[in-house]
Amino acid sequence: MNSAEQRFAPTVEQDEEDRRLKAQHRALWASGNYPAVAAELIPTLGPELVAASGVRPGDRVLDVAAGSGNAAIAAAAAGGIVTASDLTPELFEAGRRVAAERGVEVEWVQADAEMLPFADNSFDVVMSSVGAMFAPHHQATADELVRVTRPGGTIAMINWTPESFIGKMFATIKPYAPPPPPGTSPPPLWGDEAHIRKLLGDRITNLRMQRRSVVMDHCADPLEFREYWKRNYGPTIAVYRFNANRPERIEALDREFLRFLTAWNQATQPGRTAYDAEYLLLTAVKR
Repeated sequence: MNSAEQRFAPTVEQDEEDRRLKAQHRALWASGNYPAVAAELIPTLGPELVAASGVRPGDRVLDVAAGSGNAAIAAAAAGGIVTASDLTPELFEAGRRVAAERGVEVEWVQADAEMLPFADNSFDVVMSSVGAMFAPHHQATADELVRVTRPGGTIAMINWTPESFIGKMFATIKPYAPPPPPGTSPPPLWGDEAHIRKLLGDRITNLRMQRRSVVMDHCADPLEFREYWKRNYGPTIAVYRFNANRPERIEALDREFLRFLTAWNQATQPGRTAYDAEYLLLTAVKR
């Protein structure tokens, strides 16, 4: 039994409940086309996180909730010895293809961010780009990020903020979503500075947090962008599926979603959209 298993030691009932929850999360992110979302809307975030992490040739790097490897592949290109872990291995195929095209090596490992299958102090850099923030139990995830980082190593994350375009998008669809399981926390809280300090506590030093933004301008109009989210993004797909047998709810959700996207569109030219999506970039050093 590793240190994570010893620490959490769930009861049989808790273990079964957690298995169901994680199976739901895996199915959610396997639906749609998250690799397309990462490549088309946020391609700069992975390289930016790697630069902020200070990855050097030979560094042992773990990308937690790596998805299709936006950050992991950039870390490998910087010379890191990289492991990309994710609960949803269905996303690895796209990552392997991109890594091969760019001539870099990445190890792909199916893993739960809340119970990573790696020894204590294994990595020089542990990072996550809008990934680990979606694990349902924030403290368990933070504990694992710290545990597998070596003393003096770097923890780095990019997380959507509650006030961001993505944070507000989640707030818009929340009334139509199933209630969250007890004891779980909303993902955008990982973009709140006070929440970060509470999660990491005194186990880290040199904590730096900066709010930045990325512009999403992939679609021609808000209606097209709404359909893009419905077609490609797991959390949005899950909400629509939850209401599939209630057409009046689908119609209301469509209206609210389109109203939100229209209000947040900052483009001034016809046939263009621009959404300024804020995120929190954080780096810290493990004591």
